[in-house]
Amino acid sequence: MPTPDFVLSLRSKVGTDPLWLTGVTAVVTRGDGPDRELLVVRRADTGAFTPVTGIVDPGEEPAVAAEREVLEEAAIVAVAERLAWVQVVPEITYPNGDRAQYLDVVFACRYVSGTAHPADGENTEAFWARLDALPEMAANMRARVAAALADESAARFQR
Repeated sequence: MPTPDFVLSLRSKVGTDPLWLTGVTAVVTRGDGPDRELLVVRRADTGAFTPVTGIVDPGEEPAVAAEREVLEEAAIVAVAERLAWVQVVPEITYPNGDRAQYLDVVFACRYVSGTAHPADGENTEAFWARLDALPEMAANMRARVAAALADESAARFQR
């Protein structure tokens, strides 16, 4: 489902006014060394290549949301292993005029099982790409991937 029911309910009350939402980015990898791969999806709404992203439901733990989004969007079971980055993304205005701003929580995730495919209609493609052959991504998406792939034990905080 592209827009969660709780967001639709909020929209019925606030119209297109900005909403402050919590989002997750799940950077899922499998394999090791030069054959290591990243799970990539192609968004149906914009055509952009990204890691899996989504909105945290009310009361949901962010790591659980990341794992849920991966399963819903790409039919992949993954485990969130490390909080990699917490950032606020610039306000977005959607084509219908709705405005939102996200606190984005980026997780490094490990592949467990499944065959990648676009599972819920939010994406037109879901596939594995070698780290040295990733498709073109927006700079902020590349930064999210880099944060998750970094050999760091602590999360990054945007300042």
